[in-house]
Amino acid sequence: MGDHRKIITSEFDENWIKEINVALTICDKNGKLVYMNDKSVKTFENDGGVKLLGTNVLDCHPEPSRTSLSNMLQKEKENIYTISKNGIKKMILQLPCYSDGKYSGFAEFSFEIPEKLNHFNRD
Repeated sequence: MGDHRKIITSEFDENWIKEINVALTICDKNGKLVYMNDKSVKTFENDGGVKLLGTNVLDCHPEPSRTSLSNMLQKEKENIYTISKNGIKKMILQLPCYSDGKYSGFAEFSFEIPEKLNHFNRD
């Protein structure tokens, strides 16, 4: 049986994640930044942008965020919250990543959400 997760159309290749309008930032299990898509680079351009790759995410955060991130990395614990900054509201998803069942680090997805958001109860 083939891998059902593979992209099957030529119009939609593996590069989609590079250009999606969601900031995706990935660090390894020690906190070293290993991937930033285009939106992530732009989001963090005032902090160094692409030059942040190879640095440690713990060095980029003051307390108490640093301790929180350190605990997330050690305990493989997700962190989900919203923020408002410069008049823009965002959802932040920080999720542990696994490769072949082995913990490999964290992915942070950050995207803008409108102040008023539709909610549909599907019960």
